[in-house]
Amino acid sequence: LEQPAVFRMEEYEKLRGRLQPVYPLSEGLTTKMLQKAIRQALDEAELEKEFIRLLCEQGYTYLPLHTEDELIANLRSQLEELNHYHFSDTEWRQFFSDVIANPNEHIPEKTRKIQEDNVQVLHRDDGSSKNITLIDKKNIHNNRLQVLHQYEETAGGHDTRYDVTVLVNGLPLVHIELKRRGVAIREAFNQIKRYQRDSFWASSGLFEYVQIFVISNGTHTKEQGEGRNKTKKTSNSFEFTSFWADGNNKVIADLVDFTKTFFAKHTLLSILTRYCVFTSENLLLVMRPYQITATERILNRIEIANNYKNFGSIAGGGYIW
Repeated sequence: LEQPAVFRMEEYEKLRGRLQPVYPLSEGLTTKMLQKAIRQALDEAELEKEFIRLLCEQGYTYLPLHTEDELIANLRSQLEELNHYHFSDTEWRQFFSDVIANPNEHIPEKTRKIQEDNVQVLHRDDGSSKNITLIDKKNIHNNRLQVLHQYEETAGGHDTRYDVTVLVNGLPLVHIELKRRGVAIREAFNQIKRYQRDSFWASSGLFEYVQIFVISNGTHTKEQGEGRNKTKKTSNSFEFTSFWADGNNKVIADLVDFTKTFFAKHTLLSILTRYCVFTSENLLLVMRPYQITATERILNRIEIANNYKNFGSIAGGGYIW
């Protein structure tokens, strides 16, 4: 809110009895309405603060940055660390403009770079070429996880502040929208839809790299892969959001428990690098928990059979239903 003029009592006494204008920005705003808005904002802020604290306890690094220049500078340093290479300023400008933030590329192309083409070519100043990895899929714990909140985007259709974002090697790959307890999580989903429409594409379009969305009101928490298809109901519909669950398919809805499981570094990096399916329709689908559990058990069975040379035997086989 823009604040009205404030007068000392003796100044206001001089104005009494005169015709006074109605302050248009607060007309009709009662004290009760204002108290409710403040209470909701504080509730969401506390939920956000606790969520970030849990992430930091699990090894995430908190970044107090809010602008695109800071985001790009961090991205450069993270990719340099991951690839053990220092970009010259010329190399970085070329790589960023041609590969990372190519204005002719949008969500499908950026998603493909994370899911399928995670190694990109840098043309060096000396004329040689070097492979630059955006996300390490072979050794997933080489990837660095950072968290930021209240990132500001002012170049879109509307000025926006995003709740919480997880960066992987400096790229925003997971976005979290929080609402206070008691508010339907569909409101968080609708908020993300507005971001997709109004601002994720803005500036350098780095938020078009987001692969997974998480929505929560503290009590109920769901996840969803990035996906777009304007002609039919798809993974970008609320009906395609999914509760997370444990190995026994027991739903984990509370934000605290969800954070300790879904956002465990090994789990999140495994989902991003192994358990997302990028379809021929350019939709990114996150495998359901029971599918991930089944896949991991199959892979574990294969590894055991290989280690003990049990190929072709009953001990080396199995089935999933």
